[in-house]
Amino acid sequence: MKVFSCLAYYWNNDTKGDKFEPRGKRGVFLGYPHGTKGYKIYDTEQKKMIVSRHVQFVEDSFPFKIDNLNEVGDKHACEDSSHEEWMRGGDTTYMHANKHNDDLGPQENEHMQDEEPPGSTDDRDHDQGEVNDDMDEPSDTHAPIRHKRAKSQPQHLRDYAVRLPPSLDHANQAQEQPTSTVHPLAHYISYNNFSTNHKVFLAAIDSHDEPRSFKEASQDNRWIEAMQKEIKALEQNGTWTLEELPNGKKAINSKWVYKVKHKPNGEVERYKARLVAKGFTQLEGVDYHDTFAPVAKLVTMRTLLSLVVKREWHIHQLDVNNAFLHGDLEEEVYMKIPQGFTQERETRVCRLRKSIYGLKQASRNWYHKFTSCLVTLGFKQSVADPSLFIHKTGKTYVAALIYVDDVIIVENDMNKIQTTKKELHDQFTIKDLGPLKYFLGIEVARTKEGIVLSQRKYTLDILRDMGLEGCRPSAFPMEQGLKLDKCENEQRVDATQYRRLVGRLLYLQATRPDITYSVNVLSQFVAHPRQTHLEAATRVVRYLKTTLGQGIMLPKEGGTQLVAYCDSDWMGCPLTRRSRTGYFLMFGGAPVSWKSKKQSVVSRSSAEAEYRAMAATVSEILWFRWLLTELDAPQKDPTTLFCDNEAARHIANNPVFHERTKHVEMDCHFVRERVESKEILPACIKSQLQVADLLTKALGGSQLQSLTVKMGITNLHAPT
Repeated sequence: MKVFSCLAYYWNNDTKGDKFEPRGKRGVFLGYPHGTKGYKIYDTEQKKMIVSRHVQFVEDSFPFKIDNLNEVGDKHACEDSSHEEWMRGGDTTYMHANKHNDDLGPQENEHMQDEEPPGSTDDRDHDQGEVNDDMDEPSDTHAPIRHKRAKSQPQHLRDYAVRLPPSLDHANQAQEQPTSTVHPLAHYISYNNFSTNHKVFLAAIDSHDEPRSFKEASQDNRWIEAMQKEIKALEQNGTWTLEELPNGKKAINSKWVYKVKHKPNGEVERYKARLVAKGFTQLEGVDYHDTFAPVAKLVTMRTLLSLVVKREWHIHQLDVNNAFLHGDLEEEVYMKIPQGFTQERETRVCRLRKSIYGLKQASRNWYHKFTSCLVTLGFKQSVADPSLFIHKTGKTYVAALIYVDDVIIVENDMNKIQTTKKELHDQFTIKDLGPLKYFLGIEVARTKEGIVLSQRKYTLDILRDMGLEGCRPSAFPMEQGLKLDKCENEQRVDATQYRRLVGRLLYLQATRPDITYSVNVLSQFVAHPRQTHLEAATRVVRYLKTTLGQGIMLPKEGGTQLVAYCDSDWMGCPLTRRSRTGYFLMFGGAPVSWKSKKQSVVSRSSAEAEYRAMAATVSEILWFRWLLTELDAPQKDPTTLFCDNEAARHIANNPVFHERTKHVEMDCHFVRERVESKEILPACIKSQLQVADLLTKALGGSQLQSLTVKMGITNLHAPT
């Protein structure tokens, strides 16, 4: 049994990676925990309770006994010194030997201690005097005396010219080093290239943490008020009526989703709390039928923005308040009363009269409601992309791109923009967000050369969630020549974590064609991921740290000519021996469409694999030319298709190599017809200059860097 409330030092495991951090921390013994082996120690510095098995007791010292402190202050100065070695992680045998030898002089102890510089004894006496003067403060009574160990460069590195990070360069230490992280984020991201207003906006979207649960949000009055406003708006809109649940019916549940909305200048516009129904519990044929609703393709968004930049038109963004509530609900759906608003002994549920977020049919109902409104205003729905609406009257041109309740409007007349906003506001409650800056997690930055689309904040969120903010960066996303298989003999990893990471990387491809191949390969193993797969995915995240603010440039210059690149990796998949197709489309120097996909069948030759890749690229080119025609940017000349395989180009131009092509006759006729109709012009390109090579195989750092520049990928956040 140990003496209650005596001085104790417990073993400190939380050293934060610093091997010079003290291993023993000061505390007070408060007894034994129930059902657990160890001792209860109160940490006087952090003001919290600790349970530890590794504890050293000073049973005749009581930090919280004021009278005792004056008596034992001088007595235990030596004892604290004896405990110093244990705190540093030294040998406990030496500690006990030193404890029973209080009269050991400086000369006798010289062989056990490092040589101290002149004056260190006086400094120690001075420090001890300060401790005795402050005996009335219990927390500082017996603070252990530690002398800084002299740091020096390792002996095996002294004969080499080594550049170490500031936290490891002991020979030339920084006087005021802000962090001990070897690879801090500040070395890989900069904001010097942005205007003051844009810096304020970027800081605003980074600075506000959004709660992830109702319990967390209920601690903040701002979110409580936001939830009350949401419920009030739903009731005023007649979204539901309270009724008893009929027999045979099941009420679905709901949850709260929280979002901070910002103004174009970066200020907080409002705290938005949205009530979302858990539609995954709905039964098909009972409380929902059709669910499909088109949304804007990211290819269409990039194409529209690149065309608008070249024409120097206005780009604005709108948000429809409570968009799904405007949809009419035909099915009979019941929902439980929202969390936080239930009353005691309440048995009624909400009978939904209108659509609400989360219902399977909600997006479809809203899409039909909004599109019918745009058609009545004179807009014409695009055939190439049903989410694109175009209105032309004389020289005035208006285009609206819809992604659920987020709308991008581009026009060549500022007065027409205001008129369109007013007409939509008369039908729905529209929130004008001003010039486009942030859309679906994509940051839009304007420069003299054009527009840059990036996902900096989204990438930072991935690093934070993975706990890799201080990781060692990588120069390329996947090791060159790496071929991943199922790795069935390796240990399994958390499939949920792996799928979440791969899913987030898939959306990151919207502005990052340089990781498209790596993410496509990793997505093949989401069913049963292994350790090797997780390590490869982690390498992609390490590469993202090197290129945090990297995105695509949509330049003003460059014309409106469409150019395409296609490539293949013959038998690139080690599991199925199928080849991989990769294509890349550029519109006036702006990267607008790219893809990396495994082919559906096995190719018998590299020429066949290249030709199948060419056929897939031609399909994308034809759709793209169709879209440009609707956007009043028709392609008068044939689209140049660069391919580095001579046999594939000969097959496209002439009916040759019958033995190689008789089993791919459909693709042969499809491509050849488009070549004869002057829509496609196959051209030769060297393999070293083939941009699509980045989409079919893992490349090294130098070649990767060269191709990303040709792709129009830029990094405004690169440190200078």
